Amino acid sequence: MKTKILLLLVLQCIGNFIYAQSLKPYNLSFPKLANKWDEAMPLGNGMLGVLIWEKNNKLRLSLDRADLWDERKALDISKINFKWVEEQVHQNNYAAVQKIGDEPYDNSPYPTKLPAAAMEFDIAKLGKVVSNELDIETALNTVKFENGTVFNCYIHARQQRGYFSFENLKSTAIIPNLIVHNYANNLIEKGDNSHAGEGLQKLGYAKGTVNNTVNSVRYRQPTYDGHYYEVLVKWTTMENGNVIGSWTISNDKASKLPVISSTAKEPTGWDSHTEWWKNFWNKSNIAVPDQLIQKQYYLEMYKLGCVARKGAPAITLQAVWTADNGSLPPWKGDFHNDLNTQLSYWPTYTANHLAEGATFTDWLWKIRKSNLTYTKQYFGVEGLNVPGVATLNGDPMGGWIQYSLSPTVSAWTAQHFYWQWKYSMDNRLLKTRAYPYIHEAATYLENITRLKDGKRSLPLSSSPEFNDNSIKAWFLNWTNFDLALAKFLFKAAAEVSKAKGKVDESKHWAEILNQLPGYEINETGFTIAPGSNLTSSHRHMSQYMAIYPLDLLDVNDEQDKNIIDNSLKRLEEIGTRAWCGYSFSWMASLYARAYQADKAVKQLEIFASNFCSPNSFHLNGDQKGGQYSGFTYRPFTLEGNLAFAQGVQELLLQSRNGYIQAFPAVPQSWKDVAFNNLRAEGAFLVSGNKENGVPTKVKVYAEKAGVLRIKLPFKTYVVRDIPVEIVKMGDDGIVEVSLKKRQTIVFENGYE
Repeated sequence: MKTKILLLLVLQCIGNFIYAQSLKPYNLSFPKLANKWDEAMPLGNGMLGVLIWEKNNKLRLSLDRADLWDERKALDISKINFKWVEEQVHQNNYAAVQKIGDEPYDNSPYPTKLPAAAMEFDIAKLGKVVSNELDIETALNTVKFENGTVFNCYIHARQQRGYFSFENLKSTAIIPNLIVHNYANNLIEKGDNSHAGEGLQKLGYAKGTVNNTVNSVRYRQPTYDGHYYEVLVKWTTMENGNVIGSWTISNDKASKLPVISSTAKEPTGWDSHTEWWKNFWNKSNIAVPDQLIQKQYYLEMYKLGCVARKGAPAITLQAVWTADNGSLPPWKGDFHNDLNTQLSYWPTYTANHLAEGATFTDWLWKIRKSNLTYTKQYFGVEGLNVPGVATLNGDPMGGWIQYSLSPTVSAWTAQHFYWQWKYSMDNRLLKTRAYPYIHEAATYLENITRLKDGKRSLPLSSSPEFNDNSIKAWFLNWTNFDLALAKFLFKAAAEVSKAKGKVDESKHWAEILNQLPGYEINETGFTIAPGSNLTSSHRHMSQYMAIYPLDLLDVNDEQDKNIIDNSLKRLEEIGTRAWCGYSFSWMASLYARAYQADKAVKQLEIFASNFCSPNSFHLNGDQKGGQYSGFTYRPFTLEGNLAFAQGVQELLLQSRNGYIQAFPAVPQSWKDVAFNNLRAEGAFLVSGNKENGVPTKVKVYAEKAGVLRIKLPFKTYVVRDIPVEIVKMGDDGIVEVSLKKRQTIVFENGYE
């Protein structure tokens, strides 16, 4: 009882909790509750998630857990392989391929991510909602009602538990009502333009059981093959009428459902919860004068903190916010490794959130054994590839196999192991994760390619999602998408082999790299493939991978600059009518890499103003009636959100091929700009200031000993905290200095 009272007091004082409010301007704040699930207030801790909104005049909490999956197989991978697909393409018999590789994805409701349940509270007697605020600094949602009642809700940052409370209820009684999803009835809810899948009842589950007591409800939902999940909600009504409660979700594959009890050992958790978020926000910060971009950036970083946590699965399309609309989530809420997972982790490196970024590589390492089996079975060679569309356990799901079973997926996933190493310079990570993963991926790609007349070719190539799922989506020559990935992978393999002391192996990968052909380029810059120019607007920027994210071209090189400029010019000529929201996010980074700052900022502004719901969720389509895109639907996916954050960071700090650059693409109109502790390759933490239109200072802290090569935003400088004679300026304008571990150097503008 003492612990219950303590927890109540903690929740009651949250509204008056004294906490640094530097992020308050970026909170979500509305005078009412949202009436759509994809506009709700989002909370999460990587494993658990909740969306808080209003449905049918009830306060609704949509509950989710990241690892709730139906993993029954629809695709029979034993009936299809890469060599057979190649034969069918050459025989112009692609219908046979679509029947085996694509139709099961469309015709079967599984495998799929599952929503858990919902809680509802009857708030009719509480009067009108007068304020609804999400404090992103502490991940707390507070709703205030006309009669003085206050609702608080948060998901603990370290525990698999969510908390809620109602204060100042006076004489009104209120208890949660657990809402069971329609897994076992025939109710079909009205569509909401979210690209939702079939109704949940298509999964064929038995009806779940709900056990109620005076102050608890436990829901057990059978799923498939004897599996199940459970939801437990428990609450206490205090003598003064106030209500405090907590909830959790578990399944038979994870630990058993914990008992939310009233014993003295029960933690209240608010201090450790806020401590986690304080540490999260202290990793880095930025300040830009465009308030639309600034607010959206911090909301994206908040979402990152909600969906990426050690021990949780990687970020899926919707992560812990599965659609609560009675249907399967858009694209089954799966792991789309042909773009979506990769973009979702872009901002973790520069933002100094390597722990959050590692949730992707941790998951990839966990499914590695399954992927090795898939590679041998489907591609018929040794080494490692990853399904482009995968289940929680890493099994291939099929659908549009040019991308879902693409031959170059592991080259892109390998980049995240490479980045984890380059941004941390962690030798243990190099030896135990980055080197073996990249080595296995490169071994596979060497085995799958064919050498003729000194040049390597790929049996079939594609570029997401040109020509969609037709036979024309396969190219018989390298696409620039696949070729750029191959060039990156063999280059990275040579580098990690050398770093590990394997000199001969490094030379081998360098030799394989030299066997790859040159990019297919013409007056339009990067083509899609030989003989295939970009002739119409397209949502994927995949033919420009070599510019970003693979960093294989540098705008400071005259030849590279010509390719980059022509490519961007072509994109501008074609227009954005077939773009999705993430296209604009990706385009911001491409423009930033070309030093076209104003155009990069414009992409970010379009994304934030046109492609997001009021709660900042990326809805793919143009929500202003098609102002910039013909896509006007609203399927929520996270990659556009998180790629936006990286687009902002690319304006401020870039890690290029062998050097870093401060303020590379800041618009002249941005007079005052600052960033602190952004991370660069080499394990350098960089801070910078621009005041009254002039860059004034760049500070670099060396987390590990190494050679700093940096392009400064001013031509002359004064060095602080280090002997000036050890600092060298190269002819290319790059400053070079050897730094010891934990050493700091400050460059101040010399104003000459």
